[in-house]
Amino acid sequence: MMLEVSGVTKTFGENTVLRGIDLFVEKGDVVAILGPSGSGKTTFLRCLNFLERADSGRLVFDGEVFDLRTAGKKEIARVRRKTAFVFQNYNLFLNKTVLQNVTLGLTASGRMPRAEAKDAALAALERVGMADRLSAYPSELSGGQQQRVAIARGLASGPEIIYFDEPTSALDPELIGEVLDVMRALARDGMTMLVVTHEMEFARGVSNRVLFMENGAAVESAPTDAFFREPKTERSREFIRSILHKDGE
Repeated sequence: MMLEVSGVTKTFGENTVLRGIDLFVEKGDVVAILGPSGSGKTTFLRCLNFLERADSGRLVFDGEVFDLRTAGKKEIARVRRKTAFVFQNYNLFLNKTVLQNVTLGLTASGRMPRAEAKDAALAALERVGMADRLSAYPSELSGGQQQRVAIARGLASGPEIIYFDEPTSALDPELIGEVLDVMRALARDGMTMLVVTHEMEFARGVSNRVLFMENGAAVESAPTDAFFREPKTERSREFIRSILHKDGE
């Protein structure tokens, strides 16, 4: 097992956001994290990469055990070297070109020589279809192009797993497809991914497992086909019915 998470809890003041979430991920899995807004999906994903500090929980990554509440800087750095995080709103540096945005994290603190970083960046940008815009600035790109650059930035570091936090939620409808196409290609190549998403077509067609959350709890975790065809809980059935109704099916 590549990644195992157990007992993740998180509160903000008096608001309990996560209520003991468990998850296991095998190499090559694409896990869609689904649920209504406010169910704790993004907070859970952020806790896994220490962008939020969980109140409790254990992470086992490649056989190494990490305490999500007490892990130190060196432990966090070891986790982040194996992971990449793609945000909703791209998080690109507006004063840097496409190439600079991808190479910057690779060369920071001497992590990678400049020549090696450039080669890695070029390969990643080619992979997401952005190799022809190396000198462009974010303001010159569409939202879909910016998100593809953000994905390339994650890919360039050679992660074992990529976390996607609603990667299409900030995009106009006509731009969503180009980002999802990149993610489909990554899935075909065997990239392990955890994807918080409202894109049900992607979840049904690309993911192989679903984690369904509500009110900070894991309502159901199941293979994708089983979740959509024979959900085990009434709340999951209600969620799927609402999707089908919204899609006009």
